Amino acid sequence: MDLVIRDARVIDGTAAPSYPADLRITDGRIAEIRKPGEPPLTAPRTRTRTRTRTRTRTLDAHGLTLCPGFIDMHAHSDLALLRDPDHSAKAAQGVTLEVLGQDGLSYAPVDDRTLGEVRRAITGWNGDGSDIDFDWRTVGEYLDRLDRGIAVNAAYLVPQGAVRMLAVGWDDRPATPQQMDHMRQLVADGLEQGAVGMSSGLTYTPGMYAGDAELTELCRIVAGYDGYYCPHHRSYGAGALAAYEEMIRLTQDAGCALHLAHATMNFGVNEGRAPDLLALLDDALARGGDISLDTYPYTPGCTTLVALLPSWASEGGPEAILARLRDDDTAERVRHHMEVIGADGCHGVPIDWDTIEISGVSHPALAGYVGQSVARAAARRGETPWATARRLLIEDELGPTILQHVGHEENVRAIMRHRVHTGGSDGILQGDKPHPRAYGTFPHYLGHYARELGILTLEETVARLTARPAARLRLPDRGLVREGYRADLVLFDPDTVAAGATFAAPRTLPVGIPYVLIDGKFVIKDGRRTDVLAGRSVRRTPGAR
Repeated sequence: MDLVIRDARVIDGTAAPSYPADLRITDGRIAEIRKPGEPPLTAPRTRTRTRTRTRTRTLDAHGLTLCPGFIDMHAHSDLALLRDPDHSAKAAQGVTLEVLGQDGLSYAPVDDRTLGEVRRAITGWNGDGSDIDFDWRTVGEYLDRLDRGIAVNAAYLVPQGAVRMLAVGWDDRPATPQQMDHMRQLVADGLEQGAVGMSSGLTYTPGMYAGDAELTELCRIVAGYDGYYCPHHRSYGAGALAAYEEMIRLTQDAGCALHLAHATMNFGVNEGRAPDLLALLDDALARGGDISLDTYPYTPGCTTLVALLPSWASEGGPEAILARLRDDDTAERVRHHMEVIGADGCHGVPIDWDTIEISGVSHPALAGYVGQSVARAAARRGETPWATARRLLIEDELGPTILQHVGHEENVRAIMRHRVHTGGSDGILQGDKPHPRAYGTFPHYLGHYARELGILTLEETVARLTARPAARLRLPDRGLVREGYRADLVLFDPDTVAAGATFAAPRTLPVGIPYVLIDGKFVIKDGRRTDVLAGRSVRRTPGAR
């Protein structure tokens, strides 16, 4: 059955001015687009044994804007897509494709040993996975699992930290030649099986133990498959510019495309310094660099509490971390490093416990901490902030998720204006009080930053959320409203679209997005989630080696 959408205002993803049009969708693709004055849409013909008949549904889109489906370039829905068929957190925003495997830590490739380790390490991102049947080990098997039917489409990055976990373990030491060969093969295997690139989490263990030479060698493999490298680099704080420079340098040495994850400039040391980052990017682009970036349109960050520890305290994996925290002398060393020196896990900046808000815990008995800063919770208990943080890490078995209130609005606005900018939610769905970016990033761009503030035009904003990320992912038939392209589409009301999610009510769904289609099927209809599971894995185009 065909679908005809009449009287839509089309923003096609190119940043060109919008235009009125009717569209016909056939077999999951945009079959025809007709502007006023052009020949009308042709009638579809469906042949049966006895007769040819027309079978068409029609949607009146008067007052609505139609654009390509939004691509979330930085998502943490690796398990959420499997456990929650509804997944309205993203579907209701108009997201039709998420990029998973972020920050160097995810669930493929793994073996029996490392699966347990990575589940423990990123419980704060995705839960412990006790409700998931982990019936995969390789990247290809994970993508096959997604192909059984999910709410939205998903692409995958080979997580470099998981690769190092398999080949080297959790030790802070250089890889041997044999281990380097093993890592090269794991990355190549993941790309062969459909991954679109490789990610790193260079403030997370064990990925952060990789030196530049090791990362460059792995990026050479990625470049050979026409993929891209997506690093959470070594500092967004005291060493931010040097960390950006490091990523640009090593990817240029490797001949690899670079996509900078959640490209922010945070903490007091970087207030007003976005122009320094943008000048660095412009210089690299002028020298021929293939570079893009993503950001979320909010100032606070979100991660796990354990991620803030110094890297030496995290060596050896989750059990070793807990052993150090239970030892008073070692725990005092950790405190001194975090509060006085500035831990590399906290981006080289001495921690301000007033900025660390507990957003989620794994154990229900600790739920009373959610929504409080560590400093406030400690004051209520009559103890030091470190004592509270240490106890939470131990009692919740490294599970707490946090919001980190260290961003700057002027930096957020300046970076989103850059010509290589794309949108990414970095949405962690775990926890009782998650960051509202998980439920609100895309309508917040459209409603607040485009309509209300005019930071970007609506056409420019849509391009950053659709065609530009599709180009980075090398997708030949997504990201634009064009004949022959896949019918992954969003219809929204430009006058009312807005994020419903707030820091006080972060799981509130957006308004002003009544229709979302994936492969020509309604996943959101009349503002409500349907039971359609139209999403599948989106794999690297074969033969790009």
